Amino acid sequence: MEEQSIKHRQLSHLSIDDIPSGKRLSIEAGFLQSFVDDLHTYHFVLQERNSERVIPFPSSYKRIEDQMALIRGELLLDPHLELFEPYAYWDLYLHSFKKDEDESETGSDDEGKFTRIKMNLEDIRLHSFFEGNELFFPYRTKKGNVSFKKQEPVTIGRLEQVDLNEENILSFSGYSIYAAHPETPMKVLGRQLVITNNTDDEEIRLPLSEVKRDDLSSLYGHFDFSSAGFNGKLPLEELKRFSTNNYYKFYVETEVQSPEGIEYIRSPRLDYFPRNPMNQYHLSSFKSENKTWRIRVKPTKKSRYLTVRIFQYNSIKESARKIKNFLIRVKRGRIVKRTYKLVFSFLGKLPAKKKQIVFESFLGKQYSCNPRAIYEYMLENHPEYDMYWSIDPRSAAVFEGKGLKTINRFSIPWLFKMARSKYWVSNSRLPIWIPKPSHTTYLQTWHGTPLKRLAADMDEVHMPGTNTAKYKKNFLLESSRWDYLISPNRYSSEIFARAFGFEKDMIESGYPRNDFLHNANNAETMNSLKERLDLPLDKKVILYAPTWRDNEFYAKGKYKFNLKLELDKMQEELGDEYIVLLRMHYLIAENLDITPFAGFAYDVSHHTDISELYLISDLLITDYSSVFFDYANLGRPMIFYVYDIENYRDTLRGFYFDFEAQAPGPLVKTTEDVIRHIQHPDPASQANFDAFYQKFCYLEDGEASKRVVEKVFKTK
Repeated sequence: MEEQSIKHRQLSHLSIDDIPSGKRLSIEAGFLQSFVDDLHTYHFVLQERNSERVIPFPSSYKRIEDQMALIRGELLLDPHLELFEPYAYWDLYLHSFKKDEDESETGSDDEGKFTRIKMNLEDIRLHSFFEGNELFFPYRTKKGNVSFKKQEPVTIGRLEQVDLNEENILSFSGYSIYAAHPETPMKVLGRQLVITNNTDDEEIRLPLSEVKRDDLSSLYGHFDFSSAGFNGKLPLEELKRFSTNNYYKFYVETEVQSPEGIEYIRSPRLDYFPRNPMNQYHLSSFKSENKTWRIRVKPTKKSRYLTVRIFQYNSIKESARKIKNFLIRVKRGRIVKRTYKLVFSFLGKLPAKKKQIVFESFLGKQYSCNPRAIYEYMLENHPEYDMYWSIDPRSAAVFEGKGLKTINRFSIPWLFKMARSKYWVSNSRLPIWIPKPSHTTYLQTWHGTPLKRLAADMDEVHMPGTNTAKYKKNFLLESSRWDYLISPNRYSSEIFARAFGFEKDMIESGYPRNDFLHNANNAETMNSLKERLDLPLDKKVILYAPTWRDNEFYAKGKYKFNLKLELDKMQEELGDEYIVLLRMHYLIAENLDITPFAGFAYDVSHHTDISELYLISDLLITDYSSVFFDYANLGRPMIFYVYDIENYRDTLRGFYFDFEAQAPGPLVKTTEDVIRHIQHPDPASQANFDAFYQKFCYLEDGEASKRVVEKVFKTK
């Protein structure tokens, strides 16, 4: 690692060393002197993302200069390696908390502060080692932080030098190694640079020259670096496309000979950390067909990936882009935000517009859920109200063509509408810094029957930038502003009152969004929806809507294989009678290849209104997703495909009820069992469903919107 200046919250050293008792992780990070003192205790902490599991290890600090201090910590990894499940992510924090008078740790009254540790320039992935068949390694996240994970072998690569000459030839050098298990009989046959773009599937491949890297061998002893280095040249003018602006991404693909045959293993996208940081940006121009083209070579801002952009240059558009970016930076500044808040407070003292309502769903990103149902009821039955939708401008396309009056979130018009409106209707929290005027009635609809523990009911909160006490305090501060809170049933009312500390008017009405499932449950509506989605009318419909799992996306190179439901088997057994709709998380959907199952499987992941998908489906397959609470309103069968239930048991302890015992349908682990339950439903599962329906859906009758509107807007 090159000599680097020590920066606040940044790693200055990381190593994993072999000692007689096993593998020892050593960490060192720099902090401002104003950040550390003798009144606090400091521990480094590894925390599993999306869980409450932590591994703390003691640390010490020393002052190194007037402004900076170093904090050091060591951890023997061997006793903890079993905790690192494949594709689980462990993030590195510094945990600081006050000492009591006898210098012991308090831990009870003071939750302390968790501070994320950021990366320096070093490629810490090269400190990896094998634990069984998996590779354990530290790495730099896309946001520049330090994390750890264990997974199957990967290619580790980086670009260290990139230059652009006057002829627009890009010369580059770096290194890559395929971190194969030492006992795996595998031979590297060659490597090539793979270049992709943002507009099509075309790939450019460039053979790489090998370079010996003794410098890496002296620093990292785990792998053979004898031919890890590479270099090459690329004429960039040959890459341009005359019809559009193109961005190019870079990867290394390794050709290896294994016992199974020849394999081609692609690295993650190459990051770019130049040896000389002053030489990391390159800008050039060239003429082609009487047009001026620009070439821009640079690392991406946070992820530090090498990106090359080739675009047609227009001086007016370029100036407008720079002005726009400058105004965005000014708009997001602290002074502007403070001024905005003061103006909001002032306008909020003006008389309310008593027939004006502002609706918002999921932070302005959707036209959906309970706010939509209430809006549409009001539109039909009380058109005298002036109604607006608060939208995230990045999601503007979702609201187009629906005849809605929209206002961009945090814009000047939004400020005036929010401050003067008599009513706010939202299904998620509004920013706590927005002052609620005394004349405003805030209807919080929430967005689901609680399955996992909420707010004050959570034992611990491990989120960057907050702690348990702070998180709960802010949540309860927000809920104190709610005047009404919608509850779908008595079960939810009891949880909401406790978890949200809500003591005002609970409207136990059923969910307005489920009115659609009762009022539109007819053949004419269902056939119309199927025709709009271009689905066959003569087939039964299975909806597969699983919950999101982090490890499905981050399993690099496996995007197309993350669909655990085996569609080939389902098509063979069920294809004559059924089709399958796949409602996946967008990160999975973007990489989902279902072309072999055309006419049987349909990707509906981007369909905005999931209620319409419920309505046209004869059967739901899900897992731990809360979609089953709403789907139960239709009284149709459900199957819970829980192939990884053992890995979820820790999470399931955070549920409000015994999911395994009370799920309103059979729990299965294989595609074969899914098929069996579809072909031969188990009558015994009906008893569970009836009890579930009576507990969670008994209020749903298609008139929840009416009950809410009559209560809040006094329209009776």
